[in-house]
Amino acid sequence: MIKQILNRLPRKPSKSSDNREGGGTSTSSSNASTSSRSSDLVSNRHANSSSSSFSSSSSPNSGLNQGNKFSQVVNTKLNGNMVTTSFEALPSFRDVPNSEKQNLLIRKLNLCCIVFDFTDPTKNLKEKDLKRQTLLELVDYVSSANGKFSEIVMQEILKIVSVNLFRALTSPPRENKVLEAFDLEEEEPSMDPAWPHLQVVYEFLLRFVASPETDAKLAKRYIDHSFVLRLLDLFDSEDPREREYLKTVLHRIYGKFMVHRPFIRKAINNIFYRFIFETEKHNGIAELLEILGSVINGFALPLKEEHKLFLVRALIPLHKPKCIPMYHQQLSYCITQFVEKDCKLADTVIRGLLKYWPITNSSKEVMFLGELEEVLEATQPAEFQRCMVPLFCQIGRCLSSSHFQVAERALFLWNNDHIESLIRQNRKVILPIIFPSLEKNARNHWNQAVQSLTLNVRKIFSATDPELFEECLHKFKEDEAQENEVKSKREATWKRLEEIAAMKAASNEPVLISPKATTRKPSG
Repeated sequence: MIKQILNRLPRKPSKSSDNREGGGTSTSSSNASTSSRSSDLVSNRHANSSSSSFSSSSSPNSGLNQGNKFSQVVNTKLNGNMVTTSFEALPSFRDVPNSEKQNLLIRKLNLCCIVFDFTDPTKNLKEKDLKRQTLLELVDYVSSANGKFSEIVMQEILKIVSVNLFRALTSPPRENKVLEAFDLEEEEPSMDPAWPHLQVVYEFLLRFVASPETDAKLAKRYIDHSFVLRLLDLFDSEDPREREYLKTVLHRIYGKFMVHRPFIRKAINNIFYRFIFETEKHNGIAELLEILGSVINGFALPLKEEHKLFLVRALIPLHKPKCIPMYHQQLSYCITQFVEKDCKLADTVIRGLLKYWPITNSSKEVMFLGELEEVLEATQPAEFQRCMVPLFCQIGRCLSSSHFQVAERALFLWNNDHIESLIRQNRKVILPIIFPSLEKNARNHWNQAVQSLTLNVRKIFSATDPELFEECLHKFKEDEAQENEVKSKREATWKRLEEIAAMKAASNEPVLISPKATTRKPSG
């Protein structure tokens, strides 16, 4: 009898039930970060928007018993996303006691899990504005937090980030052909219409990761490998503003979560491999290289074998794609960092550049020459001697290029004191290789600036080692005379053949044709 009476009395909601109702599905956020990167995102949006849609009164004690204070809100399905038709603002953090701030924080986080359709700017204007104001308030709260974030708060923070950021990127369809870099630069970048909200969510994530109140040991359970992979997927966004935020966020994650560093490097490697050898299409290569430039700068010496393999297998082959102008500056910085860290890598890098040296793309060739100068500036004499013969065979071809910018950029190498010193020390090997190109430029190049620079380089060699210069000049003249003799013989032979053919034609004498010439293979 007593038990029946007690069962009829209203019960006070337990903390666990509060957390389940106010914090959303806490387990679902961690599950979402370990499941596939696309299929569960849509279902999470539906579940979160339906479970998190609520309104509340604006009284100071509205944070109390949050499970009983939720009001019923009608949901409508728009374009595959569950979106609330109306909800009310939650009270400010200033209006609730400290004991209730965490509950209010969780409620605000759940409110911001509602995803709106931004393709139609006329829909849900009031709700979108309210969500943005709430996001800004959350940014301020995380920035000024003076106590460690609890595990349940971390779950909810990572849930709001996952729901709002991890989405299928909607980029305009690109043609199957590989676009040249200048074609891509002429196109206007695609701006995400949801950026006013996405920007605040990125800022919120950035402040959370950078906050001293975020315990890395606890947060790594939720910022896990799957979270990192989904974050890396977003680097292919067409919106440059989003890629800039992603670059900063990933860099902070790399710095804070040391346990994830090898995985992040490996995941970036995989993106590079797919870009180089399969698609040659990715929007975020420059940003990823910018992160790696900072990472390489922090590598300890001696360099691990893993890092050297990364240079050989990923960075050097990145010179292959046609769209290299879009990320060459960042790539060149990474390559130079490796050479500055370990000068013995200079030979490997230079031979790698020669392997991918462009043949018909003059603008790309100018970029390679610029990068080569930076690498040579960090190259020591011993490494220079290992690769100088194939290197100056290529530079000789550049010197004699009919494209004046290529020839001019190659001649500018002599303006660098360190490179000029390396060349002077090894002039007995280098000058015979490039002398024919210098002499032909001085005589016949159509561009006046190239002729002038060539004469300056000839003067440097002539002043440094007159005997070697005269020896090379003599050898060049001998080769030129032999070439002219061969050319004269060839012309004389053709002239004699023409005269014989003319005589036969005038006398109507039949011309015998070899049977081999008349024999034809049966068709089909």
